[in-house]
Amino acid sequence: MTISLEKARQMVAETRAKARTMGLKPLSVVVLDAGGHVLAFEREDGASPGRFEIARGKAYGAVMLGMPGSAQMARAEAQAYFMAAVNGAYGGKVIPVPGGVLVKDVAGEVIGAVGVTGDSSENDAEAALAGIAAAGFEGAA
Repeated sequence: MTISLEKARQMVAETRAKARTMGLKPLSVVVLDAGGHVLAFEREDGASPGRFEIARGKAYGAVMLGMPGSAQMARAEAQAYFMAAVNGAYGGKVIPVPGGVLVKDVAGEVIGAVGVTGDSSENDAEAALAGIAAAGFEGAA
């Protein structure tokens, strides 16, 4: 299974809607497919322009490593050398913090990731999980 453009856009919209109900700062939201390619991206009014790279880095690390941002952060804290090596292998594209959330299909297979940035990493992840669920997928933060 893959993420359609329609579902990617739905994840972005529902992530943003959840953020508004939570009263979060302006967000940037990206959806990547299983190969790490951008399917959809939006930067809310008031979000800084550099947020695209942060959102993509959170999602990219999740999908490429098959582990959500929270697990990447724990790994970075326990084995900084490993995450430094990973980031070197991926050209510095990995941002190992919460807010990079795996998207899984009904069989539990990773089919992409959502990256959210703009508020606290934990709030970013919570908003992403809501967007993923609204699109009918399972998220792993």
